Amino acid sequence: MANDKQSFGLIGLAVMGENLALNIERNGFPIAVYNRSRDKTDKFMATRAAGKHVKPAYSIAELVESLERPRKVMIMVKAGAPVDAVIDELTPLLEPGDIIIDGGNSHFPDTDRRTIELEKAQFQFIGMGVSGGEEGALNGPSLMPGGQKTAYAEIEAIVTKIAAQVDDGPCVTYIGPGSAGHYVKMVHNGIEYGDMQLIAEAYDLLKTGVGMGTEELHETFKAWNQTELESFLIEITADIFTKMDDQTGEPLVDKILDAAGQKGTGKWTVETAFDLGVPIPTMIAAVTARVMSSYKQERVAASKILTSTTTGKYDGDRAEFINAVRDALYCSKICSYAQGMALLGKASKEYKYGLNLAEVARIWKGGCIIRAVFLDKIKQAFKRNSELPNLLVDADFTQTILSKENAWRLVVQSAAKLGIPVPAFSASLDYFDSYRRDRLPQNLTQAQRDYFGAHTYERIDREGSFHTEWTDK
Repeated sequence: MANDKQSFGLIGLAVMGENLALNIERNGFPIAVYNRSRDKTDKFMATRAAGKHVKPAYSIAELVESLERPRKVMIMVKAGAPVDAVIDELTPLLEPGDIIIDGGNSHFPDTDRRTIELEKAQFQFIGMGVSGGEEGALNGPSLMPGGQKTAYAEIEAIVTKIAAQVDDGPCVTYIGPGSAGHYVKMVHNGIEYGDMQLIAEAYDLLKTGVGMGTEELHETFKAWNQTELESFLIEITADIFTKMDDQTGEPLVDKILDAAGQKGTGKWTVETAFDLGVPIPTMIAAVTARVMSSYKQERVAASKILTSTTTGKYDGDRAEFINAVRDALYCSKICSYAQGMALLGKASKEYKYGLNLAEVARIWKGGCIIRAVFLDKIKQAFKRNSELPNLLVDADFTQTILSKENAWRLVVQSAAKLGIPVPAFSASLDYFDSYRRDRLPQNLTQAQRDYFGAHTYERIDREGSFHTEWTDK
């Protein structure tokens, strides 16, 4: 009987898996769960899942047997080989038409490969980006499902209930075929890298350049979160400055090692941008900054050798500079999102995803890490023009960025004078300046390539390819 079966199955009870399972159950869908480690399943059932409509399974076969048809099984394990291993174990137990959902941060080429393999075997497959961290998974994430539209129709009732809810609907939509969902999640994470680096640079300018302590930093970021910068990342940044270290009683942020890790999605975003020929300098700067931060010992040694005459302290109008940093952060953020949306636009054409960029911006308004009030402006920009080549040329964003341009330049110039590195601020300003130039110096680059390699060049005054013998030698 269907009514004694579970609506949904989930494999993998790490924190994200547990929280998603509880979210699904809370929204009225009985769920079966399985984890490779029996102890993990038992602990979950005895604690967080106690008394809920959660059925433990102690083998994948038991999980599959407990589910109503078509079976819907979500995999929440580490990306790469572990996903393939679970699929290999799962598929012999399923029947044609059953649905497998990969909710991890899988690399999009892996999702395309799995889609083809599983379709051949008559299964349905969804690669679904899930953003929002632990809290989002439990209380409402942003969900980015891609794959067969028929498969999405089967899970739509569930995902629209468990997703974050904003003023214009749940933060989930059918993204597109194949790997579209995981591709959009990857670019989301690339934008997230850019956002986090830009905020770190603003923090450095205020701490090192202006001399702010953590209490003033808290108040400043809290105030900024009442402006156009209002977002999850600005909000948590304000909170971070209030946390004291239990052992020393000093601000915890000052005790944390300045070496950041990365899990791969930032690097993948950079790689695909190069493959598609889309400039994303802010995200590249953010990934590079994390890599540079990992050279801690070398940097400490170099700091004793590469001494500088710069003071690191801003000697101009303090209040004016703080406001300028806020404006520079917003302009740089616009450029970072412009790069991400341009990359999605190009990928949509290249990979035939058929992305609706207004909808992508909409589902990022809640639940996810990059949620921010200005995503509604991005949604509106793409609703006005679905073929918008770049956010910078939308009238709303053009006006905003031109009104803050002088402050942005002041900050980047001041950082250079003070010796405070702002790679993402600088990359964003360079992107803006490059994009608005009707002529760049790559005419010289083309001449050089033709000189040393006979690569030919094009001309501005006639059609065709040309080669020149540049010397008489």
